[in-house]
Parts: sequence; structure tokens; C-alpha cells
Amino acid sequence: MLTVHHLNQSRSQRVLWALEELSLPYQIIRYQREKTMLAPPALKKIHPLGKSPVIEDNGAILAESGAILEYLQETYDSAGHFKPVDSEQKRQYRFWLHYAEGSLMPLLLLKLVFVSLGKHPVPFGLRTLGGVLGQGVQKAWLNPQLETHARYIDAHLARRPWFAGEHISMADIQMSFPLFALLARSGIDDLTHISAWKKRVETRPAWQRAIHQGGSFEIPGE
Repeated sequence: MLTVHHLNQSRSQRVLWALEELSLPYQIIRYQREKTMLAPPALKKIHPLGKSPVIEDNGAILAESGAILEYLQETYDSAGHFKPVDSEQKRQYRFWLHYAEGSLMPLLLLKLVFVSLGKHPVPFGLRTLGGVLGQGVQKAWLNPQLETHARYIDAHLARRPWFAGEHISMADIQMSFPLFALLARSGIDDLTHISAWKKRVETRPAWQRAIHQGGSFEIPGE
């Protein structure tokens, strides 16, 4: 049986979603974030990077959510429900599967860092300076970057219900974590099609089962 090393409020939620979509049996070993919001040291006993998600399957240990999703699709999606076969849809599938962590998530992590510069655990005497610096970087560079990406994604979803086309794929599962974070943190209004996509995700029985298994999935905003 597959084992998921699941960290609360983390990327491993999308692995649970994929497993539920594929109707695969699995067991969960749960970890809680520490006060620093980092993963506990116990995860390093499973994988040297100490990150989540990590899965075990037939003696193999796999990390990185994109690699895990591709593995699950190639190994267990024999009917090909979660990877398109049309050439254009396959190009879209590949792009969004890599875009999620390669382009969008770094900007969202920077957003979280710069928002936090004026708060604990930054030393009290540096918080004012840190807050000013964080706000300046966001206004001058980061927020316009996020706006560009958000509008690009929203326009893409205006033309199709799912990222690779008419049907859900692993690309949607991979994009779920950064898009939930984008809606929570960016402060960008009128992302109509991203919001509609999010509602489609949340109504899927497999998503709801994954939430039941993994816990609430509310990404904090600013």
C-alpha cells in the first residue's frame, strides 16, 4: 500500500487529492508544522531534504509533488484519465505541470517573505525597517509580477474549464496549491475564471475526500 508522509497545510494535500481521484488505497503518516512553520525534523528520517510531500511505494521513496504526480499517473492511471492524449493538450499539460513550481510558486513565496518582514520573528527593532522594505519591494516589483501571472492564468482558464482542456488532469492538481495561495495572498481582484476553477475543484468528491483525510486547506493571506 502507498504511504503518504503528510504535512499539514502543505503541498502534500494535492498528492492526497490525486490518490483520491485515482481511487488508490493509501495510508497517511501525519506531521505538524512547528512554530516556525517549518516541517519537523522527523521528516528528514524519511527523505534527506525533510520536505513534504514524500510517498513510499513498493520500497521506493519519492519526493517533489510534480514528480510524484507524474509517477502516479504513469503507474496507476492505466485508462489515461489524468493525462491528455491530444498533442496540443499534452503541451498544455506539460507546461502547467512545470509552471506551478517553476514560475508561480517562487513569486508567492517571495510575497510571504516580504509581507513577514515587519512581523515576528523579525527582531522588534528591525520590524519597522523590514516592513518598509517589504512594502517597497512588493509595490515596485513583486505585485506587478503577480498581476501579470494572475491575468495570464485567468485568461487561459477563460478559454477552457481545466488547464489542459475539457477534462481535469494532473496539471490541475499541481496548480491547486499555488492558485489557492494566489487567491489568498495576492489581493488581486476580478480573477473570475480562476475563482470559477477553484469552485469546480472544491465540488469534486475526490477533493472533498482528500480534505477529510488531510485536514482543512485554508492558506492564510496577508
